[in-house]
Amino acid sequence: MSDSRTDAAQGQTLTVRYFAWVREKVGCAEEVLEVPVGVATVGDLALWLAARGPQYADAFQRPGVVRAALDKVHVKPAAPIRGAQEVAFFPPVTGG
Repeated sequence: MSDSRTDAAQGQTLTVRYFAWVREKVGCAEEVLEVPVGVATVGDLALWLAARGPQYADAFQRPGVVRAALDKVHVKPAAPIRGAQEVAFFPPVTGG
């Protein structure tokens, strides 16, 4: 049995996927990351990613533009990431 205090201290492991120009700017299609404890929402995750280096800062420089999905369900930036297995970031979809 795990100790919830230990789990909280370790953060959360997530598969993060990037699509379209977000992938191009970040430089990879996906990665498995250990997310720090203070990162609680999709918006927090985007800010944390932006601080990881210049390629991430470039991809997430306009956080209101990048869209996200948690476990393949579209979500808003305020959505909590706790318990999610996968987060995907992609540009807005346009159509005609």
